[in-house]
Amino acid sequence: MFSLVPNAYAAAGGQPGMIAQLIPLILIVVVFYLFLILPQQRQRKKHREFIESLRKGDKVITSSGIYGTIVKVNERDFVIEIADGVQIRILKDNIISRA
Repeated sequence: MFSLVPNAYAAAGGQPGMIAQLIPLILIVVVFYLFLILPQQRQRKKHREFIESLRKGDKVITSSGIYGTIVKVNERDFVIEIADGVQIRILKDNIISRA
C-alpha cells in the first residue's frame, strides 16, 4: 500500500519532536482560557460587586423578571417587596440589575 505520510516525515528528517507536538495543544488551552474562562471570571466578579453594592430601598429586577424594592438585606438573600404588602425572599445571585 502506498502512503504519503511516512514519506513526508522521512523527507522532513523524521518525526517532529515532543515540543512540536505539544505546541498545538498548548495554543488550544491558551485560546480556551482567553476567550471562555477569563471573561466569565470577570463577569462573575462584576456581578458579585454589584450584589454587594445593593442596599435597602434599591429597586431591582430578578432573573425571573420580577420587579421589586429591597426591604431587608440578609447574609444570603434579600427580602423584596413586589406589591403593597407582598414581600418575597430571593437569593442574592438571582438579582440581575437595578430597575
